[in-house]
Amino acid sequence: MMIKADNITVCYKMPHDKIQSIKEYMVALMKKKLKYEQFRALHGVSFEIKKGEVIGIVGSNGAGKSTLLKVISGILRPTEGSVSLGGNVVPMLELGSGFDFDLSGRENIFLNGAILGYSEGFLKEKYDDIVAFSELGDFINIPVRNYSSGMIMRLAFSIASQVVPDILIVDEILAVGDAAFQEKSYARMVELMGHGTTVLLVSHNIDQIRRLCDRVIWLDHGEVKDIGETQKICDAYMQTQIR
Repeated sequence: MMIKADNITVCYKMPHDKIQSIKEYMVALMKKKLKYEQFRALHGVSFEIKKGEVIGIVGSNGAGKSTLLKVISGILRPTEGSVSLGGNVVPMLELGSGFDFDLSGRENIFLNGAILGYSEGFLKEKYDDIVAFSELGDFINIPVRNYSSGMIMRLAFSIASQVVPDILIVDEILAVGDAAFQEKSYARMVELMGHGTTVLLVSHNIDQIRRLCDRVIWLDHGEVKDIGETQKICDAYMQTQIR
């Protein structure tokens, strides 16, 4: 198995008191009067994914989709349960979150690439490809703070998609940029999948899920509601969205 999730549970402690400021929070903390309630973002999630499978994850907002991807990516540790991985992981989550906005696009290629685990030599080799794919041209040499949100996402996707990983974790990134760039991003994803990459994809675009995925995991309030063949699960899920 390329990915095995075994009884994953993620709990958060949320202050129960209606605290209005940091000062109130610190006073309550020092007096040991803070009251918490537990929020379970995921509860007992288990599944297995084979090498080369493309798995979609669907569910309403707050169902636990992004939390699950963060656990599998190693960004978040589960409260209970475990994840076993059969290869290296490239997470495409919150694209651009590792950028330094005072640095140029060029400098951020090396900074963000290093965060993703790419070597300096690899980034130098791929630099021209990254810039060409991002379509930023001469803008690559100006500070990222001057970029539009679309330009930031294009650069971030161009950096993240340069390797062919064993496991690719994708969270809503195929909506990057304008329609033409979205088509190019989609084609790049299909190319990665063609190399045998195992993909875990979260998208609110059910048509994308239908086109790309072999199977679908349906999350509901942090639990697995169903796992199965793509069209069957998508049809059942969509029925719940039109009531």
